[in-house]
Amino acid sequence: MSLPENAVEQFSHCLTDSLIPSADGFSFIKLSLAKYSGNEAGLNKISVRLLEVKGQPHLSFTYHYQTRDVTKNFRIEDGLAQIRTYLDQSQTDSFKSAHLRLQGLETQLLFNKKNEATIQTTAVANTTVVSQAHDREKNRFIDIKRPFLTGLGVTDAQQKLIPAMSRKWKQINKFIEVFQHAFESLKLPTSRPVHVVDFGAGKGYLTFAIHDFLRETLGYTAQVTGVELRDELVKLCGNVVNQLSIQGLGFYQGDVRSYHPEAVDVMIALHACDVATDYALHTGVRLGASIIMCAPCCHKQVRPQIQSPQVLRPMLQHGVHLGQEAEMLTDGLRALLLEACGYETKVFEFVALEHTSKNKMILAIKRESLAKNTAKKAEILSQIESIKAFYGIREQCLESLLIADGLL
Repeated sequence: MSLPENAVEQFSHCLTDSLIPSADGFSFIKLSLAKYSGNEAGLNKISVRLLEVKGQPHLSFTYHYQTRDVTKNFRIEDGLAQIRTYLDQSQTDSFKSAHLRLQGLETQLLFNKKNEATIQTTAVANTTVVSQAHDREKNRFIDIKRPFLTGLGVTDAQQKLIPAMSRKWKQINKFIEVFQHAFESLKLPTSRPVHVVDFGAGKGYLTFAIHDFLRETLGYTAQVTGVELRDELVKLCGNVVNQLSIQGLGFYQGDVRSYHPEAVDVMIALHACDVATDYALHTGVRLGASIIMCAPCCHKQVRPQIQSPQVLRPMLQHGVHLGQEAEMLTDGLRALLLEACGYETKVFEFVALEHTSKNKMILAIKRESLAKNTAKKAEILSQIESIKAFYGIREQCLESLLIADGLL
């Protein structure tokens, strides 16, 4: 007679079985490893998904650090061996929580302080299976058949992707992927509405997408407002909202200085020119937004103030280098200012959302532990002053706005 499996063995067998292909594909959807207990600095969690590389299934591991994400792909058997190592509490690097999502099933493995494991399995609704092709079709976070995509001209009347919109379709999904990782970390209850403001909404692709993702995929009562200066685009988006009778989504004609929301959980500002980015960031901080997603555009305010340090003058005599330095300096100061206000901040390259080379994103997630750390705040403010003094910067718009409101 065989002995009953313990919780770790049950979880391991469930995971292994989910990666055996059937006529319907794999039952595996995703795996999350959290509550890291190890020596690797800055590592928070690991996300694992299935993809296809050169015709072969692989497990893609995304290592989420405080300031960056690192992705590594493993063959199935190698990936499974790596996961088993991470669940072995006798190892130096281990995780005390594992969440496995399958078709129709969720399984959670938890370890207590004594490293005793418990497992819980829950039946859930099936999720649409998406292709795991790495070299061709990527995972999609928005259903291609959603009506708003047809209304905005991304898909045709048969809900097929219009070829000319393929790049936009990829950009929409990449944006939602970034948002999902940030939003999941907040663990907000679905019982409360989520307020989103999208400054510079343009044609509304991302505004509609985040509204649809929050309501239709995650089950939240989302209240989303797109703010756009061009009246014709506001009317275009408003017509789609009316035609589809979409609830909780609206568009306002104006800009970041004229629209004054009462509450913001998620603040988006993509390609707001120069200091408009600072005004949007200031609005997010002032209203205590949980997530700030910003793709800066233009860096005019700081560039003329730069007094090239002696050691850098041979490089910064070239205009293109001075412009790049101004961009790095401006966005570096913005990121530090957000950290001083209690946000966990990342600056990383992002796909071009409007056919532009401007593909940098500042992602900030509010953390109460950072907001209460006065020593850390003082250290960051000192760093900001040192950087400004080094380059001879007299004023940076976001800093001025935050100081005026007593937020620094």
